[in-house]
Amino acid sequence: MVREEKRLTAVECHNEAWAEGLSAGIEAEIIAEAALATAFAEILRNNGEDAALALLDRMREKVVAGEFEPVRVRH
Repeated sequence: MVREEKRLTAVECHNEAWAEGLSAGIEAEIIAEAALATAFAEILRNNGEDAALALLDRMREKVVAGEFEPVRVRH
């Protein structure tokens, strides 16, 4: 439960930072690349290369599975 609460708080913080970046005129692709670079640098620093590569694998699986696709409402 605590982990999920932390995850939701992190998502909220990232959403706010994303919105601020867009408001500053920064393209979404640039914001995304900066966020990913920051995240992977932090994981490498704290947990090493294996952890970073494992995260890349998990994220790739989620992309392939369509987990990040926009929700489509069907009528």
